[in-house]
Amino acid sequence: MADENRGPDDRSPEEEFQELMRRLMSGDTSGIDPEQLSRLSGMQIDPAMLQQVMNQLQGAFAGTQEGVDWSLAERQALHIANQDGLGVTTGQRTDLDQAFTLAGLWLGEATTIPDLPRPARAVTRGAWVSATLPVWQELAEPVATSIADALTAALGQQAPDDMQEMIAGAGRLMRTVGGSLFATQLGHVVGRLSTEVVGGGDVGIPVMPDGEAAILPQNFADFGRDLEIPDDQLALYLATRELAHARLFRHARWLRLHVISQVRDFAHGIRVDTDALEDLASRFDPSQPEELRGALESGALLPERSEEQTAALTRLENLLATIEGWVDVVTEDATSRLPAAVRIAEAVRRRRAVGGPAEQALGSLVGLELRPRRMREAAALWRQVTDAVGVEGRDALWDYPDLMPTADDIDDPAALIARLTAASRGEAAPADAMDDALAQLLAEEAQGGRGADAVEPGAGRPSDDETPDDDAAPGDQRPV
Repeated sequence: MADENRGPDDRSPEEEFQELMRRLMSGDTSGIDPEQLSRLSGMQIDPAMLQQVMNQLQGAFAGTQEGVDWSLAERQALHIANQDGLGVTTGQRTDLDQAFTLAGLWLGEATTIPDLPRPARAVTRGAWVSATLPVWQELAEPVATSIADALTAALGQQAPDDMQEMIAGAGRLMRTVGGSLFATQLGHVVGRLSTEVVGGGDVGIPVMPDGEAAILPQNFADFGRDLEIPDDQLALYLATRELAHARLFRHARWLRLHVISQVRDFAHGIRVDTDALEDLASRFDPSQPEELRGALESGALLPERSEEQTAALTRLENLLATIEGWVDVVTEDATSRLPAAVRIAEAVRRRRAVGGPAEQALGSLVGLELRPRRMREAAALWRQVTDAVGVEGRDALWDYPDLMPTADDIDDPAALIARLTAASRGEAAPADAMDDALAQLLAEEAQGGRGADAVEPGAGRPSDDETPDDDAAPGDQRPV
């Protein structure tokens, strides 16, 4: 009888939680007080923040949201990027405009790939976030889906039997929660990245819109602070690299899709480590989310790579090394007039070698660790190609996907150099091992295709005692 007379305030926290879940599952979120939620959880959380969470949950149950709410990523990234509130000064814009103009002229002598349709520009951190976020979303979407699916599965496994029927209808909720969690982490990574990158091509993958190049003045100042190199020389070098990178992706239209597709191929193979996720969930304290944030940021929820992912990673590393190697060689040739060019190039290489912004971002988002293992070898390949066939012959290799150097060419450029030099002289390319294997295969196919009519070599030739028909007219002879 005492239980029947209990009021709403007499319910246990477990009963209140179950009542809350039933109301959410039915779509009834009216009258849910964020302050009561805060007391229910025992957490001192800002009610305004909880209200935003409730709005997201209402949207999930009302069917107004499909997939990941990427606006969370944008808000988080812009919050970090705009914390200092600094814009681009007139002086910074003028200096970088002049650097881009001169860099464009120098590149005209170092490459045949044409200039961009729009001038390069100086941008704020926030502008860089807005320009690049669509590509980051595209790369991260497969992982966001995997994490959301894993959360749904973990919830179903851990829920009591008497709640399974209710949990079965919570798939959309958990996908929304998981997707929102990942979108927030994406925003954190991209926002932090905006405080480090110097230019649009600094990441190595084409995150800027097609045909656009940019430098972030604030990060440029941070990069050059301890180098003791004049700002005008540093600006010219970095502007040249930025333009070379943007020109290449603008010229080779297929290349952009090629790179992004390979990153997504790697990401599609990701399966969240459910054991690690469940272990983390069992001790997770929502009032102290640092452990969860750290797990997402470090990639701890992503298990070791499969064989397929390792193969995909190798292909991607070779592709990015080939791109960066070309950019290195073109930049080196274009900036040969700069007294400090060698020192700046070494600073750029050191920055990449210790794991630059791209590796940090891709490592936390998709578990993709990129190190410039092969960039020096790729640059050496492009240098040999340039010496052998000139700038025009070198740049023509970007015209079609089938022409660009392969991983084998990076290992041993001799065969590629031989083919290119032969083609430049109008000669047939020397046969390589693949050509020999293909010729042998075709010969075997032709021999096996003769069937019963196959004859031994020379069987069709007339013997010494055979003479052609004297009455046969010229041109009527039997074929030899």
